[in-house]
Amino acid sequence: MLLLWVPTMAQKDSLNIKNKDSVVYKQAYGIRLGIDLSRPATSFLDDNYTGLEIVGDYRLTQKMYLAAEIGNEKKTIEEDLYDFTASGSYIKLGIDYNTYANWYGENNAIFVGGRYAFGSFSQTLNNSQIFDTNRYWHPNDFATGSSAPMEYKSLSASWIEAVLGIKAELFANIFLGASVRLGALITNKDPDGFRNLFIPGFNRVTDSSIFGVGYNYSLTYFIPLYKKDKKPSKKKELTTE
Repeated sequence: MLLLWVPTMAQKDSLNIKNKDSVVYKQAYGIRLGIDLSRPATSFLDDNYTGLEIVGDYRLTQKMYLAAEIGNEKKTIEEDLYDFTASGSYIKLGIDYNTYANWYGENNAIFVGGRYAFGSFSQTLNNSQIFDTNRYWHPNDFATGSSAPMEYKSLSASWIEAVLGIKAELFANIFLGASVRLGALITNKDPDGFRNLFIPGFNRVTDSSIFGVGYNYSLTYFIPLYKKDKKPSKKKELTTE
């Protein structure tokens, strides 16, 4: 009788078991630096182009990154009536937002972002011809205008960019990325007697539009500086009575 009574009394007391998830996820925060692969490749394949761009970002939050690009370009373009060389440097500053939900341990990104960019450059008109509808004296070509190079210095432009891109971790802390950019000119200082037809960092400029399209393919290395805890968003509680 005594042995039967003790378990019965024990079962009357409520049994509360709370199994809390105590696992804490650590995420690395730091700086990612690298280069745009497309510009050295184009420099190697195209004799009329040289360029280099340094890319980087800094992780602010789990999804938000402060991003920047600094570069230099020199490009010669040959047209029917003239050929010119644009040369200068630019800087782009902005943010990227990662829309991709990584599994635990992953660091990939599908991001959208924006940039404010500023460029300082020069334009050199290498030679030119005169457009003339009367081709009597020059039936096979236009009349020669100027063969002496004319350099226009201290030019500048600013623009904004919408960015869409991806970054994938190939190996530990090594990332391969790609992005496309749609830019819109805000300011554009044209030289006297000539126009800015190519702006380093922005690309070609046309009369009919303020928009320009660009792209890059980046190879970057992530330098971890510290780690922050990322606790699970939901905690499981098990209650048994």
